[in-house]
Amino acid sequence: MGEEILRVENLHVSVEGTPILNGMNLVIHRGEIHVIMGRNGAGKSTLASVVMGHPAYEITQGSIHYMGTDLQEMDVFERARAGMFLSFQYPAVIPGVKVGTFLKKSVQAVRNEEVKGREFRKELNEAMASLEMQKSVTNRYVNDGFSGGEKKRLEILQMLLLKPHLALLDETDSGLDIDALRIVSRGINAIAPNAGCLIITHYQRLLDHVKPHFVHVMIDGAIVQSGGPELAHKLESEGYEWLDAPKEA
Repeated sequence: MGEEILRVENLHVSVEGTPILNGMNLVIHRGEIHVIMGRNGAGKSTLASVVMGHPAYEITQGSIHYMGTDLQEMDVFERARAGMFLSFQYPAVIPGVKVGTFLKKSVQAVRNEEVKGREFRKELNEAMASLEMQKSVTNRYVNDGFSGGEKKRLEILQMLLLKPHLALLDETDSGLDIDALRIVSRGINAIAPNAGCLIITHYQRLLDHVKPHFVHVMIDGAIVQSGGPELAHKLESEGYEWLDAPKEA
């Protein structure tokens, strides 16, 4: 078992007084891939946002520790600089900012040091080649006119350059065709051995390419069932109704 990266204990979270997470518990070690599945509104994306420090969410009970540090003591930029990465379900469009500039500035901000142009270009070209991305992408504006697949590849490219200790991937497979899914999965698999990965998804198909160590089911803001990859297959075939059935005494 690798180093503990993330520990979520009895986490309760509200938005404007409305409870979203209700006693969430999760532990992720380096080298582990965890998958969270659940119905819409179960609290999956909320968990990722809270871990990353979104100000709209209020922690009312419980704790989150990242590599031994209480996350409530860390600002968002400090979390990113400490090696946390969030892939958004709906990546933002940034007109007027070129991809190449955005990536270099992101790497410099997270590493907190000047990045030499030649070294960065070499690193960037290698990462883009692994994702089958054209070099001309760097001259386009961030996500401006990008297809869904292009947006997700750009996020995975950013992740490869930042080399996070914790990767939070919120529905990265959403809207991807078969080829894009395969390529994005390749990027996830590249960072997984040296990081803790939390993947939020609705579909088992991603797990044909990215093999999870643990699959968790979230209902009403808490994990109600955990297992291996076979759990995702069961959810794909049977849905969530079997988890709603009352337990026998």
